[in-house]
Amino acid sequence: MNNMNKLYVGWAEESLVPNARVMLAGQFYERISEYVESDITVTAMAISGGDAQLIIVSCDLVSVSDALIAEARAKFSDLCPEVSPTNIIIGATHTHASIKYGIGSSASLQVLKRYMPEDKQYAELVSEQDDVLKGLEAQSFIAEKIARAAADAWSRRAPALYANEFGRAVVGMCRRVKYDDGSAQMWGDTNMASFDALEGGNDSGIELLYFFDESEKLTGIVANIACPSQVMEHRSLISSDYWGKVKEYLREKFGSDLYLLALCGAGGDQCPRDLVRWVNPETPINDPNIKRPNYIERRADPSMFDLAGCRKIGRRVANEILAVYEEITEKHDSAEFVHNVMTLDLPLRKATYTDYHQAVREIEYFIQKNADKDTFNFADNAAMHIYAGTLARWERQQNEEMVPMELHIVRLGDIAIATNPFELFLDYGNRIKARSYAKQTFLIQLSCGSLGYLPTKRAEEGSHYSAYIASGNVGHEGGDLLVRKTVTEINKLW
Repeated sequence: MNNMNKLYVGWAEESLVPNARVMLAGQFYERISEYVESDITVTAMAISGGDAQLIIVSCDLVSVSDALIAEARAKFSDLCPEVSPTNIIIGATHTHASIKYGIGSSASLQVLKRYMPEDKQYAELVSEQDDVLKGLEAQSFIAEKIARAAADAWSRRAPALYANEFGRAVVGMCRRVKYDDGSAQMWGDTNMASFDALEGGNDSGIELLYFFDESEKLTGIVANIACPSQVMEHRSLISSDYWGKVKEYLREKFGSDLYLLALCGAGGDQCPRDLVRWVNPETPINDPNIKRPNYIERRADPSMFDLAGCRKIGRRVANEILAVYEEITEKHDSAEFVHNVMTLDLPLRKATYTDYHQAVREIEYFIQKNADKDTFNFADNAAMHIYAGTLARWERQQNEEMVPMELHIVRLGDIAIATNPFELFLDYGNRIKARSYAKQTFLIQLSCGSLGYLPTKRAEEGSHYSAYIASGNVGHEGGDLLVRKTVTEINKLW
């Protein structure tokens, strides 16, 4: 392949903070924002070279739905008709302190409504407060920001240089605990004699891209970390989480006109918390999985449920990005640049007949258990969602076998970029990186769709949240196919 092209790069950023409170996405209970801890944004980077076009948009959201992507791309086409909207990669940083948007019950809630007695319907998470931005109004607000940022970035393209580098800073750690009976649990307690091991590993690597203008002034940084940004996930506030702190620290050094494109790597089983050196939240959290009955105070990081943890990670990552910047010796103004977009069909993860009957029994049990109560507690609420999700899957698999996903494969010089719409477990990302012919491979999860967790076979056997049938659309067979297809498409470009 000989496709060396002069590169043109543009940047843009839009705030996602509205003039209203918002419903917050990412938990099994309703949270309404009380204040803005840090700005949530949409950041866009546009690259062109030869015939290739690419716009990557990073959103401080928990996920990007098909409906949001379709609306954003339609609005973008109105603003920038010369660029195909399929050339836009739209991804989420997975902050749990951002806007809940869209309407319509999930498949799980639709099932629950059918099982509930007429005098006791399951309450959906829809605030009745008039001053809260929600639903389709919230979706349109976000879509407009995405479209505007993407169009502005495209219009601002100018000749650029880049340097691809590598850094290392500990952010993500496995959040699934394996016990000696073979079971596993997300956020599991490790201070138990039955604790065997953390189910998976971690990846402290940071894939980095630095962009400069023709005078070699730094204009933007791309950073790819295999961990979602969910330190503040239980709090009732708006926050860009640790990525916001990284941006803040970098702008102290380079100025407010520096852009940061934050990309979430394969981190479906990762979190910013050390489950071995457990540190309790500074204030109570509405989640029984976080409680530790035999808590022992540890010498470790600050609470990774609070602002102190955000700042710690932000400083750690920013310091590494700055240190690597100081070591840059080579910049490129042209590269082999290719951007391919395709649809990949993966097998739907199916429920067994036994799974189906167990789910029916469990839902009936929880309804009976709470017959004399007005509401369900957190644990019962979460459990009912899981079992209802199994029933929804059983119904769906009677007519569907495959799950289509949008896949982007990019070559930029020595770099490969590959996307997926999952909370992809780390092992899959490691397999892709290890087999890729590229010198450096960037993986962007939770992009161009939202298809839930994609667990490993080991996780499915251990079960629990993130590995339940209801936790995602695709199982480990699909994960294996995703790895093979991604590796094949990357290596075709080398």
